[in-house]
Amino acid sequence: MKQSKSSKRKQDKRIVYYTDELNDDFAGTDIKTCDIGDDFKFINKNPLWRAAAAVVYYLIAFPIVWLISYIGYGLRIKNRRAVRKVRGGYFLYANHTQMLTDAFAPSIISFPKRAHVVANPDAVSIKGIRQLVMMLGVIPLPASLKMMRPFRDAVEARYGQNRTVTIYPEAHIWPYYTGIRPFGAASFAYPVRLNAPCIAYVTTYRRRKIFKNARPLVTITLSDPFYPDPTLTEREAKQKLRDEIYDFMCAVAKSEDNYSYITYIRKEDSTLDLAG
Repeated sequence: MKQSKSSKRKQDKRIVYYTDELNDDFAGTDIKTCDIGDDFKFINKNPLWRAAAAVVYYLIAFPIVWLISYIGYGLRIKNRRAVRKVRGGYFLYANHTQMLTDAFAPSIISFPKRAHVVANPDAVSIKGIRQLVMMLGVIPLPASLKMMRPFRDAVEARYGQNRTVTIYPEAHIWPYYTGIRPFGAASFAYPVRLNAPCIAYVTTYRRRKIFKNARPLVTITLSDPFYPDPTLTEREAKQKLRDEIYDFMCAVAKSEDNYSYITYIRKEDSTLDLAG
C-alpha cells in the first residue's frame, strides 16, 4: 500500500519522549560536572588576564561565532533595533533549544557590548578550558549556598559594566523544541533589584528549501525592552516581568513559521505504534 506524503513526513521526523518539562534535559552531553568550589573567582581582576580575554573574545571568538551562526545555521535576527533602545547594560532572556547557537547568540545580539551567559557548571567542568570559557563570558551557577552571594555580585557587576547578561530560565536544553516550557520568576530577581531593562528573544526554526530533512535554519526574534514595575513589591515585580516575557515568547513561538524538526511527546500521553 502506497504511503501518503503526510505519513512519510511523520516518519522523517525524530521523536523524543519526555516525562518532566521542568527537569528533563536532552543536551546529549556526557560531561562530568565538577563543583566550582568555594574559592572560585567569578571575576578575574588580573590585568593581563583581562587583556587576553578581550583579545580572545573580540579578535578570535567573535569572528568564528559570526561565521558559524550566519553561514552554518543560516541565522536571521528580527527586531535587531530593540537593543539600540537601551543604553548601558541589560538582561537577555531566551528559550533554550540549542547548544551552540544559544552560546553564540548573546554575543551577536549584544555586539559591541560584551556578553555574559549564566550557565550550568558543565560549562567550566572540562579540564584545560575553564579559563577560556570564562574569557568568553560564562558565569557558572554555584552548587553551594555559600557561593550564591559572590555569584549574584558577579551578575550585578557585569551589568554595572554596561555589559549584557543572558539567562535561560527553562534551564535545560531541548534541541529544536518549538514550544515554550514553564519557568518560574526566580531568575527575574536581578533586573528587579537593579531596575534594569530586559530583552527577551525566541529561537525558532525554518525548514530548508533544499535538503528539507536536514537540520533547519535558525531565526531569532527580539522583543522590545521590558522594565520592572517600581510600584510593585519585589515578588510582584518579578512575577509580572516573568509573565510579560513568557507571554512574548509563547506568542512568537506560535506565530512564527516554526518548523518542528524534532517531535516531543509526553510518555504517558503517547499512543504511537512504533512498530507501524
